[in-house]
Parts: sequence; C-alpha cells; structure tokens
Amino acid sequence: MVQVAYGTSGRCGARKGRHGLIAALLVLAAPALAQPKPAFRTPDDRCRAAATVAAFEPKLPLSRQALAETGRLTIVALGSSSTAGPGASGQHRSYPAVLQAELRRRLPGREITVLNRGASGQSAYEMLARMDVDVIDEKPGLVIWQTAVADAVRDIGEDKLARILGKGIRKLHDSGIELIMMDLLWLPRESRYPHYDDYRAVLAKTAAKNGVTVFPRYAMMNSWSRTRQFTSEELVGMDGLQVVDAGYRCLAIRLADGIAAALLPAGEGGAASPAQASPATAEPTPAPAPVSGQ
Repeated sequence: MVQVAYGTSGRCGARKGRHGLIAALLVLAAPALAQPKPAFRTPDDRCRAAATVAAFEPKLPLSRQALAETGRLTIVALGSSSTAGPGASGQHRSYPAVLQAELRRRLPGREITVLNRGASGQSAYEMLARMDVDVIDEKPGLVIWQTAVADAVRDIGEDKLARILGKGIRKLHDSGIELIMMDLLWLPRESRYPHYDDYRAVLAKTAAKNGVTVFPRYAMMNSWSRTRQFTSEELVGMDGLQVVDAGYRCLAIRLADGIAAALLPAGEGGAASPAQASPATAEPTPAPAPVSGQ
C-alpha cells in the first residue's frame, strides 16, 4: 500500500508540475499575444512606398478644364514595349489598361479613355514619325510619352535624342495637347549600357526646358527594388528587360494618383484617395522580349 500511495502522489506531482509550467508559459506569452497584428499590406500599398522620394504631381490645366466642360478626356499612351505590354500576362494588365480602369473608378461620371499606342522596339524617332496619325488625329487632351530606352541601348547620340524629343514636344504643344514624359526604365543590369544615365539626363533636361512634367519611373522602380517592396523579377521579369504585371500595375497606380489629383478641383471628393485604390493584382508573368522594345 505504501508503494501504491507513493506512486499516486508522484503522478499527481508530475501533473501539477506540467500544469504549472504551461501556466507560466501562457503568462510569458500573453504580452506577445496581446500585440495588435500588423495591418495587411496590399500590393497597391507597396506601389506607394517612398512616394515622397519620387513624387509625381503634374499640372494639367487644359485637361482639367476640358474634363469639367465636357465630362470626357482622351489620353494617348505613346511608347514602345513598356507601353504596348508584351511582358503582361494579358492586355488588360498593361499599364494603359490599368490606368484607364483606375481613372474611371476614381473619376465617376466622367468618360475617360486611355488609348494604347505602344509599338515594341521603337525609337523616339520612329514614334515621332507616327505621331500625327497615332496621336494627334485621336484628338487627345493628354499624352503620356514613354521613350528613349531603345535610343540609350543603341547609343544613338545624346544631341540627336534631344533634337527628336524637342520636335515631338513642340508638335504636341502646337496641337494644344498636354504632355507627360515618362522617365527611362529601371534595369537591374543597367551597367551593360554605360551611357544609360546620360540619356536619362537628356530626357529630363529636354522636358524641363519645355515645361513638361516627367513621370519618375526610374526612381520609383529603383526604390521598390532597393527597399525590397518587390523583387526585380516581379518588376521586369526573369530577363531583367521587360516590365511585367506587378511593374505595370504599380506604374499605372502611381500615374493615376497624380493625374486624378490634377484633374479635379481642390476639395472635390470624386477621386479616390490613394489608400482606397483597388488591391487586386495578379501574379507577374515574365515574357521573353527583345531589349530594344522598352
């Protein structure tokens, strides 16, 4: 009997010990469990990371006036493959398509049309040559001109690029069309093209000389990669040359942020705030495309 009593007491003691240990662990874990969970960040939130570093605040008085008077605005997206969208998993995920959807959502009751006039592999000169038919004949109020990557890769000459860009800007201005220039693409292996930054400077200088706002694509993409908001493959695919779904969407979101704010009178609540942007995004699909089409 003594042995039985001793065994029972030992088991009870062991159970009490285990219960005490569990209680102690729960007490220690309680502060951590009580901490609020971090807010879920949508892909669109990541698009706006470091927005103040690469601010985009265009002034579009003519487009704003036209929209107020007619309720309609046509935007032409002129460019090469970054505009055409061969790296997207579908045309509805190219940046012009996403931009149109975002502007329509943020500017309800207005008729916003974004025409995709991208052509893969084209240089600034080739775009200038088709500007009358593909752009001006559409009678847009605003043009977004994405160009100069092919020129930088081919190293056509900085002075030559400046002259071509200047002619294109004047042609659009003479037609009463407002313009946003898009900075060159960020490339993870940019060192292959030793004068790449020089061509970026040419575009920036020519735009500033003519009073044109530049959409800071390079700085945005560089920031997203550097701060690990996105991997380089999420932005420009496995080949490091073509924009893919996440990159297209983020660029369109940031364009829409600036354009929508510029089109509405101060204080009007029709446009969605950045925090209200649609969280929907698709997994990027890299597509093998030629380097000349950016």
